[in-house]
Amino acid sequence: MVSAIIVAAGKGIRMDDRVRKQYLLLDRRPLISHTIAVFDECNMINEIFLVIPEEDFVFCNENILNQQNCQKKVSLVPGGTTRQDSVYNGLLAIDNIMDNNSIVVIHDGVRPFIRPEQLTECITSANDYDACIFGIPAYDTLKSVNSSGFIENTIERNTIWFAQTPQAFKYNLIRRAHENALRVGIVGTDDAMLVEQLGIKLKVISGSRCNVKITTKEDLLLARAMIKDRAADSSQTAVG
Repeated sequence: MVSAIIVAAGKGIRMDDRVRKQYLLLDRRPLISHTIAVFDECNMINEIFLVIPEEDFVFCNENILNQQNCQKKVSLVPGGTTRQDSVYNGLLAIDNIMDNNSIVVIHDGVRPFIRPEQLTECITSANDYDACIFGIPAYDTLKSVNSSGFIENTIERNTIWFAQTPQAFKYNLIRRAHENALRVGIVGTDDAMLVEQLGIKLKVISGSRCNVKITTKEDLLLARAMIKDRAADSSQTAVG
């Protein structure tokens, strides 16, 4: 059994828009709709849990899910105060259908350019290694800067990777990691960090720079440009 948790419970403060970022339009559809569609298309995923603010349930049902015509069941889960809380709510929501061999795929709802084949690769690796995340090697020079804005040193980047989602885990492992974090007061910037605290090694597989997380207006402009570029490529292919 493979279940997906798509996390889209953020308030979008950095976007500075009256509409939450997950509902902003991208190619005439809400951003989150693009993400849901990819998960719906992936044959390895059995069920989707969409974590959003509870006050958005009616809006999401009427304006997104009812328009989406998904083949898979999409269950709405209320988000928490933090992303970590929201993921844990998603884990609790799927508890009754999971067994020891079940896999959970966790993904940021505002990363719409993930592809079904990448989801499959992540799930397959989680089956083999218990935990797997997508990431990309650092490609810019990294500087350590002090609180006054001065460079302290240059960081060797050969072993540095930028973590992405999706991140896939055996259910019992990620559930244990979240409950350990709650117990000892760990706040992680991603789910992999919580697993690391258990002393578990995680497999990292190469993601893509196209798998952008849309958190600012500049990110949204980039995403819209990427959509146009893909449409242009499709048109040229069709003509050819």
